[in-house]
Amino acid sequence: MKSMTWLTRLMLPYWRHIILALILSALTITSHIGLMVTSAYLLARAALHPPVLDLMVTIVGVRFFGISRAVFRYLERYVSHDVTFRVLSQIRVKFYQGIEPLAPARLLNFRSGDLLSRIVADVEIQQNLFLRVFAPPFVALLVLLGYGLFLARYDTRFSVILAVCFLVGGLGIPWAIKGLSRGVGRQLVDLKAELNTQVADTLLGITELVAYGRVQAYLDEIQRTDKELLGQQRRIARLSGLSSALMGLIANLGLWLVLVLGIMLVENGKLSGVNLGMLALGTFSSFEALFPLALVPHHLEKNRAAADRLLELIEAEPAVKNNETLSPKPDGLDLVFTDLCFRYERDEPWALNHLSFRIPKQGKVAIVGPSGAGKTSVVNLLLRFWEYDEGRIDLGGHSLREYTQEDVRCFIGVLTQRTHLFNATIRENLLLAKPEGTEEELIQASQQAKLHDFILTLPQGYDSYVGEGGFQLSGGQRQRLAIARVLLKNAPILILDEAMAGLDPLTERAVMDEVYQLMEGRTTLVITHRLIGLEKMDEILVLDHGQIVERGNHEELLRQEGLYHKMWVTGAGI
Repeated sequence: MKSMTWLTRLMLPYWRHIILALILSALTITSHIGLMVTSAYLLARAALHPPVLDLMVTIVGVRFFGISRAVFRYLERYVSHDVTFRVLSQIRVKFYQGIEPLAPARLLNFRSGDLLSRIVADVEIQQNLFLRVFAPPFVALLVLLGYGLFLARYDTRFSVILAVCFLVGGLGIPWAIKGLSRGVGRQLVDLKAELNTQVADTLLGITELVAYGRVQAYLDEIQRTDKELLGQQRRIARLSGLSSALMGLIANLGLWLVLVLGIMLVENGKLSGVNLGMLALGTFSSFEALFPLALVPHHLEKNRAAADRLLELIEAEPAVKNNETLSPKPDGLDLVFTDLCFRYERDEPWALNHLSFRIPKQGKVAIVGPSGAGKTSVVNLLLRFWEYDEGRIDLGGHSLREYTQEDVRCFIGVLTQRTHLFNATIRENLLLAKPEGTEEELIQASQQAKLHDFILTLPQGYDSYVGEGGFQLSGGQRQRLAIARVLLKNAPILILDEAMAGLDPLTERAVMDEVYQLMEGRTTLVITHRLIGLEKMDEILVLDHGQIVERGNHEELLRQEGLYHKMWVTGAGI
């Protein structure tokens, strides 16, 4: 029920629209009842050949209810869908606000396809919350009260018949369908999520699957999941048909009961025969309000299952708790690591073990070491993606934990080996770093990154699309675009995390020259396992198993003939 409470709370701000939608829905069914009632009365009266003027009011009534039903239906759909889409937008916003603090630490526990399924499929399921879960019971109650009072004018037993049929159809049939469909709603949600995840994984890894001949195995798994999903959907389709048949049976039973009682009253002279067809057909029409109720339990179960999946992420504890107070003003932009210890999980070995070093303002420090030495962990902690366990990190004389995550990242520009480029224009990819950036600033950053001339050769210039992941650009062009983005941000602290990995030697040399210009006037931390260009670093730290095993400049480390010298000799510096 926690998930339903959460969803209901999101709907409450739109209570005026909700009430209006309920009233319009009840008026739509009332107009349908009115159309049947007046039509039946008109036919019965006309059979007695009264003066035409005596039928004028009834004729106008038929026209009125025929037109009003269409008008009310349009207005009801407009308002109810407006409420639904507003609530869906709130759910999407809440979901993003919930998962944003989890990135990247906590989100690594979820598959990308599963995350996509939650934010798309599970959110879309909530469109049924108002239309198929909340609204039908209230509308049925309004119709029962309204038409029940109308029937009571002729005989209260008509109202009793209507009430009993409504109770059987509105409570008995949904209860029976709920028992037959127990667990199907949750299984549908889980199977759809699994299918989406499998398809996404297959598409993302299609190259490797083809190379290793595993395509058919993955397709078989997708087909098995799809077969299970189709089986559950067929089950729901059968239950939907059964519920419609039972509701039709109840509606016809109500019609016949009213008709039999009406005939008895006509025979006793207590009811005009003209009204007999009117009451019977009106009763039959009122059951339009009952038909959506049969599958309310099924839709409720689906909504709850999908909402539980959303709340699982929204309520997850982030790896880093943001500082609630205002960030301090840094006194300079030096970075100090003091006796720092960190591990990703409690039962794992230390990724960083009593790490201590200092990067002065505008200083240049490189951290090198073999894979798994803990180099990238330093970057993750600086950007506050993870929280360190022991020790301290100071930025400008204040503990890093005193700053909000957003403020810390404002001070830092990051250039990584896997810079993500969105399937958007060059301009839009650059403006990620500075949304308010001017055209002059874009051009200046691109010129400094040696990218401007290339952009001018493109048909659309800065408005040219780079493709998914920037596939329309070469490796060097992608890195230059990343450099331009960092230049546009103009952050005082620069982190280069394996920024040259994946580039050919000639491109690497060219890009490195541009990167060295980027370092000027900035506090710089270089993370790399290649030793090219480290002669210009003020200090080099050699990490192994999370600990500093060597430190010094390039020449000093080579003379020590330790791990750094070994990496140089074996080719890391070539």
